[in-house]
Formats: sequence, C-alpha cells, structure tokens
Amino acid sequence: MTTTLAALQLADWRRRVAGLYAGVRQLSATNPAAGHELWRSGRDELFAGHPQSPLLPDDRADFTGLTISRYDPDWRFELEVRRVDGPVRMTVDSATDGAIPFTLVGTVRVPTMGTLDVWRVMSYAGGLFVPVKDALAGAPGGTYGGGRYLLDTMKGADLGAGAGDDSLVLDFNFAYNPSCAYDPSWSCPLAQEGNTLRDEVPVGERMPR
Repeated sequence: MTTTLAALQLADWRRRVAGLYAGVRQLSATNPAAGHELWRSGRDELFAGHPQSPLLPDDRADFTGLTISRYDPDWRFELEVRRVDGPVRMTVDSATDGAIPFTLVGTVRVPTMGTLDVWRVMSYAGGLFVPVKDALAGAPGGTYGGGRYLLDTMKGADLGAGAGDDSLVLDFNFAYNPSCAYDPSWSCPLAQEGNTLRDEVPVGERMPR
C-alpha cells in the first residue's frame, strides 16, 4: 500500500511540475518576468505542501520559500544547438533508477560564458538534459555544489524551443536545484566538465545555507 501510494504521489508531482512549466512557457512568451514569478510561486507551493517534496521534515516545518534571485532578462537566451562529431556517451549511476545512459546531442554557446553540453537521456522518457555548474557552486550563499538544472524535459522542466528548429530557450533565471540538494537520500545526475562555467551565474535558485 505504501509503495502504491508513493507511486501515485510521484506521478502527481510530475504532473503538477509539467503543468506548471506549461503555464510558464505560455506566459513567458510575452512576459518572461511574470512567467518566472509563476514558476517561483508554484515551486514554493509544491515544496511546502506536496508529499513528494524533497525537503526533509525539519526543513519543511521551517520553510518560507525557496531562495531564488530576482528575474534578470539579460540571462535569457535562445541558443543554437551545435552538432558534435561522433557519438559521445556517458553513464551515471543512480541509487534509485540504476545506471542512466546519456548521449551528447550537441553544445550551446552562452554569450561571454562558454559552452554547455546538451544531453539526451537514452532510457525511459528520453528527454533533453542540461545541467550547469558555475563559479558560485559550493560557496556560502551561492549555488548547489553539484550544479543546478536548466532543462530536464523528461521531468517536465522545459522552457521550449527557440525561433529556429535547432535552438532552445535557456533561461538561467530558472536554474533550479536537484532533489539531492535538499535530501541526501536522493541520487541525481550532476554537472560534468562540459556543463561547468568558470564565471558566476548570479540568478536562479540558490542554496538556503
């Protein structure tokens, strides 16, 4: 019964996340700042009250909202995904989902910052995955030490395509912490070398402590 209930609750969590991002995409098409506010308030609601919240019980009792920077339009980009030569693969071991295979789809060049790898998950949902680790990772008041997620389309975290067929919307204001940032019992794929930027990304979700 407990396993059944947990499975239903997880499905509801993912359904709600997907619905939240659907609203964000629609609103952000004309007003990205308003889309960001919807995203922030929606995540606060899920973290505070949903049974699948990654917050530990003591942290949930004291929760007043995620630590998210104000929206900065300079950190929203539509970026071309550039192809890479030859197949590039990696496998990430997960305590919950076993070995997760990834294939490199291409790279995007972030203005003044460098490049990020765009990965495709080669199991179950097969979505796109773009983590990012910046110079604030692990710093007091900074970002999560293992990096944050920009896109994880298999979980519904998707800001949509750009104007071109080979482009993506990457908005660093929506960079969020994986569940393992809040609960160490979770096992999350983290940013690799190709998803690490040497400069600070001052927007998005921060660590509360």
